[in-house]
Amino acid sequence: MTDATPDPAPGGVAPAGAVPPEGEVPPEAPVPGGATTSDDAPTVGAPGDPVADAGSLRDADPADLSVEALLDDVERLTTERDEYLDRLRRTQADFENSRKRLGREAEERADQVTGRLVEDLLPVLDACDAAVGHGEEAVEPVFAALLQVLEKNGLERIDPTGDVFDPTRHEAVMHEPAGEGDDPALSVVVDVLRIGYAWKGRVARAAMVKVRG
Repeated sequence: MTDATPDPAPGGVAPAGAVPPEGEVPPEAPVPGGATTSDDAPTVGAPGDPVADAGSLRDADPADLSVEALLDDVERLTTERDEYLDRLRRTQADFENSRKRLGREAEERADQVTGRLVEDLLPVLDACDAAVGHGEEAVEPVFAALLQVLEKNGLERIDPTGDVFDPTRHEAVMHEPAGEGDDPALSVVVDVLRIGYAWKGRVARAAMVKVRG
């Protein structure tokens, strides 16, 4: 009787679909794409795997990774903040000083301008004063109103009759010797020949006077 079992293929490779004899283990079939399932292949998630390393860095606490860097940044930002605040304070102080200085200069210029105006008005005031002294009653109300306005804005009449002579406010053009009972160390104004005027504390014109002593 003839055996129907086919002969093995040349090279000892069993034909496709052949059932291996009982007790034999079939050879492993090749993995498509040349991949292998050998024990030598790396396992995903094992140490050294790039994917696993990236995940561990992503899951790590940033505070544990850059505490020193954060402290350096805080110190740097604090220093910069203090510098900016100091510059701001200096700028504000310079601005305030400049504003005050400009204000004082503006006031001084205004006083100089008005002072020159008052000096130009002195002959008018002298004429009114002389007219009133000669009994011109019509001039007196106008003169009084003019003086009131000027005095309200800083004009001062210097009429030192009976006062001790002050060379910074008085101009002595006549002199007489001291009498009995006068203090020889003092010179006293006994007559005012021309009224003086001051504008905001500055003498615009000294009073022309006669002194004794």
